[in-house]
Amino acid sequence: MVINTALPTSAKPVGAYLTGIRRDNMTAAEAQEHLEELIRLSETYGVPVLGHEIAVLRAPTASHLLNEGRVRQIHQAALAAGADVIIVDDDLSPSQQRNWEKLTGLAVIDRREVILGIFADRAQTREARLQVELARAQYSLPRLKRAWTHLERQRGGGGLRAGAGEAQLEVDRRIVRRQIDRLKRELAHVRRVRATQRRQRTEVPLPAAALVGYTNAGKSSLLNALTGAGVLEEDKLFATLDPTTRKFRLPNRQAIVITDTVGFIRKLPPTLIEAFKATLEEAKVATMLLHVVDANHPSALEHRQATETILEELGLAEKPTILVMNKVDMVPDRTALARLARGAEHVVATSTRTREGLDQLVEAMAELAGHDVGRVELRIPPQRHDIAAALRRLGQVEDEHYDEADASLIITALVPRRFYARFQPFMTTSPASTCGSHKETR
Repeated sequence: MVINTALPTSAKPVGAYLTGIRRDNMTAAEAQEHLEELIRLSETYGVPVLGHEIAVLRAPTASHLLNEGRVRQIHQAALAAGADVIIVDDDLSPSQQRNWEKLTGLAVIDRREVILGIFADRAQTREARLQVELARAQYSLPRLKRAWTHLERQRGGGGLRAGAGEAQLEVDRRIVRRQIDRLKRELAHVRRVRATQRRQRTEVPLPAAALVGYTNAGKSSLLNALTGAGVLEEDKLFATLDPTTRKFRLPNRQAIVITDTVGFIRKLPPTLIEAFKATLEEAKVATMLLHVVDANHPSALEHRQATETILEELGLAEKPTILVMNKVDMVPDRTALARLARGAEHVVATSTRTREGLDQLVEAMAELAGHDVGRVELRIPPQRHDIAAALRRLGQVEDEHYDEADASLIITALVPRRFYARFQPFMTTSPASTCGSHKETR
């Protein structure tokens, strides 16, 4: 069993004192917004916030990140607020975390541990649970020492003899390492199964759209509004962790699958991306991305930029993307939307509550989906029933009839470009795109 340093759901603290970190390259407003985001993360995790402050970080220290005097001030404020845990809005190294706890006598966790706890609470599928368990095990391994510091006082004898704490620590390290290896093997198996399922799905010529964006931007609401998927909608960060895929039919009768992915967030450690890699892989294989932004959020532009940075790190920056400025019914001054939309090739303003802009979004999706599909006409000789069957399986048949002169079958169908070569010998016309040129949608 792994000794988790993250606070288990059944033992969450009565209340927390939050410490925001303002580095030299941050404005006061940015630091305040990061702190407010940490407040929402803590509340999402189920930990009431009893107090908070922002500490200015001029030069990080190896021992505590902040200087020791500042840590003591934070400790006194936490005690005065009645908190039994301090949450730091930055990454603490294992030694820094131990030093904070030694100095304050309180539990001290960082932003990453809160996010891991949220993931652990909300993961539903087997893969998501495995991913979270692996992330927590990797996070806890270098932090095991603090779980056994009480045993260090029980050491007996002298010289090089190890005490009970040291012996137990080594045992637990081996247990955690074995668990990490096991989880990696199980995840590899689950991903192989999912890859097979995805290959089977991509054999059917359905374009795919992946909803991406900052957490709580309204992706699940948008999926529900378009498809009636019934996905959980909640005004909390990371309300949706597991991917949900639904089929949707475009105005040109072409079917498309839409996948809701977990929301991004600033200060997300690279190792945590693995914790929801399943949803991100759906984005990688998607025909297009629907980048959803809460247009009413005061930091909507920063949220857009943060998401685009992560997409770039994942190699998705060049994928066709529609910028969906969501919740526009709540925007008091719509002239500000022009700044948010600047530089985006395809932009749609939507509201899932009033359904404003949803038709325009569907039209934009149809346009982008059409660039991956062409309309072809095939003349199939009577002895090649295999070609007709493959066309029905891999394409969307619009019309078919027999030519009585030679008993050949004439089929007009929409076919993904990747299958052109297979049907080329039977094409009577060159493939035609199903839509016009790219254009911006407002």
